[in-house]
Amino acid sequence: MKINLRKKKLTTGKYSLYIDYYKGKITDHNGKSKNNREFEYLREYLYISPKTPSEKKENEETRLRAEQILSIRRAEYAQGKYGIKDRSKDKLLFLTYYDKLKEERYESKGNYDNWDAAQNHIEDYCKKKKITFEDINEDFVLGFKKFLNKNSRTKSNNPLSQNSKYTYYNKFKASLRQAFEDGYTRRNFATTVKGFAQGETTREHLTQEELQSMAKAKCKHGILKSAFMFSCLTGLRWSDVNKLTWSEVRDEEDETRLVFKQKKTAGQEYQYISKQARNLLGKRRKEKENDRVFQGLKYGAHFNAEILRWCMRAGITKHITFHSARHTHAVLLLENGADIYTVSKVLGHKEIRTTQVYAKLVDKKKKEAAYLIPELEMDYEL
Repeated sequence: MKINLRKKKLTTGKYSLYIDYYKGKITDHNGKSKNNREFEYLREYLYISPKTPSEKKENEETRLRAEQILSIRRAEYAQGKYGIKDRSKDKLLFLTYYDKLKEERYESKGNYDNWDAAQNHIEDYCKKKKITFEDINEDFVLGFKKFLNKNSRTKSNNPLSQNSKYTYYNKFKASLRQAFEDGYTRRNFATTVKGFAQGETTREHLTQEELQSMAKAKCKHGILKSAFMFSCLTGLRWSDVNKLTWSEVRDEEDETRLVFKQKKTAGQEYQYISKQARNLLGKRRKEKENDRVFQGLKYGAHFNAEILRWCMRAGITKHITFHSARHTHAVLLLENGADIYTVSKVLGHKEIRTTQVYAKLVDKKKKEAAYLIPELEMDYEL
């Protein structure tokens, strides 16, 4: 097989780079011979006629990345064909490999964003040095952990939160683990340095009584009230409530279910909703199935402030955001007898441990547990 780097001219004034896998000739069902090719588009682009120094520099960096990816593909093929250790892997750039792993997660929005954010800190740590797999050792891994802990900053120049450090370091370790499995390192450096502990975040939610108060209180924007209450009754995230269309609302005899794709995870969901939740959607507009259900709903400081003012009218002093509605739904399900597995499925969680954090918020069960042990006959005098 021949593996070559190619380019395709675009109308945008750039070349799109791709890898051409030529596997020889094949004969189709009509007896005609044709080339057997596969293509891998790299999402890397070159200026056709670079004019400024920055465009020329960008072309040079893009070409280097593409050639590094080409080397990876050729090395992978050689390793599989001959069953030998490809020593050229030691010379490949770690950041090029990391970028490749990141792009493989492009379809998973939330995961891709975390990999992309972690990459910014890895690049800062490497200080534009050309770190190859030959340079990676335990000191390199430990150094990155210390860098996140001491030196890394947010865009607003604040130290990273505990959960940010936890997330970014885990992406870094995931790339090292994959590098070991792919034969780029002779040792799994992901296991050599202990990671950060995950910090517990405050998941503010409403009790049943507080939710009832919210339902009775006035909200300046009716569409906001309907959308928030709908999220409390279904557990949908803001992003999924906001983009919900009538084509995703399936009225089936006496029941209604939602058939939609989660924006955060891209997971396909099938969820039944209560009659009260369905009433919050209003009448179906049959002629416009692709219209958004909650038209006029906007994310911003104004609506966020209105939620707080709405809470105050309901006599609630908690710092409630739209996402608190999702937390509220999870806690109310658990308090009313739903098992953790069912709640996990309703929320669209991929792992049960993501849902287990809500179990800590269920005060009703804790109160019941306090009275499970029968009273003892005892003298209270000291």
